[in-house]
Amino acid sequence: MNCWLILGAMIATSAVAQNNTNTLPPIPAPSATVAPAPSTPAPAAEPAASAAPVKPKKHKAARPAKPISEPTVALVPGPAEVAANINARGQAGLKGEVVAHLKKGETVTVLGQINLDKHKADEPAQWAKIALPSTTHAWVKASYIDATSKTVLPKKLNLRAGPGENYSVLGVIERGTSVNPVTTKNDWMQIDPPASAYAYVAAMYLKQQAPAPAPEPAPAPTPVPEPQTMATAPSEPAAPPLRIVSHEGVVRSVGSPVAPTKYELYDPATGVNINYLYSTSPTLDLSRYNGARIIVTGEEGLDQRWKETPVINIQSIQVISMPNAAPRPIVRSPRQS
Repeated sequence: MNCWLILGAMIATSAVAQNNTNTLPPIPAPSATVAPAPSTPAPAAEPAASAAPVKPKKHKAARPAKPISEPTVALVPGPAEVAANINARGQAGLKGEVVAHLKKGETVTVLGQINLDKHKADEPAQWAKIALPSTTHAWVKASYIDATSKTVLPKKLNLRAGPGENYSVLGVIERGTSVNPVTTKNDWMQIDPPASAYAYVAAMYLKQQAPAPAPEPAPAPTPVPEPQTMATAPSEPAAPPLRIVSHEGVVRSVGSPVAPTKYELYDPATGVNINYLYSTSPTLDLSRYNGARIIVTGEEGLDQRWKETPVINIQSIQVISMPNAAPRPIVRSPRQS
């Protein structure tokens, strides 16, 4: 029995050993690194669509300036009413800087009229030279004003529209003239405007009343004839009758105390006297036109003392140009024509 037990144990052991031998080896744990899937080639990027060509912008041609409707104006020296809100400028034309603002209904003093030969289509051609409004100030170089007496030091000093030599000239004041300072800026002094200061406005915006009829000319004085014998007394030609004429020339003062008038009209090309200027109007100041180029209209006659140069009794004056400074007076003797 023992032998059979031993034999049975040996067979059982052999069977167990055979089972362990046939056991499959352990399956290894899966690796954490996962093999990448075969990459599918990315599709090629589509080419960008070509931008549409940009059309160049067409520059609109500048429209020509629209001409203004400007009535013909003929102003004479004297008062005028402002017909609209306008600007007063330092020069005749829109290029002149604005020096004052005038309101409708204000009254200004006309010194003359200037007609521009060359101007833009949208720019007035007719400009009135007016006395600078009293509320507008002018500028002068402070170094040319005496600090104590506040008087002008040089012989002539320009009035400017602003504190600099690039501003328009608004007139001239002479040596010894007193000024009333308002303020200073650097080397420039602002002063109250003198009576000789001026500005420009478009003539079509001024209204004037119809001029009064010209006064009758004063009769020429009858000279007392010198006693002469019949044998030596020359025959005197009769004085020509008065006639209405128009002459163009430049005004200058006459220094001769025996001249018929203080101012004369002369030809600047030759320097020859054209007319002596005479007026009975108390409001016409011929000193304002000294050095100006004008066209004067009036009755022309002869003075018995100066029979070679006629005297014209002024009815109207048209200013062609005004200088910045008046010329020196020309002294003439009675024998000169």
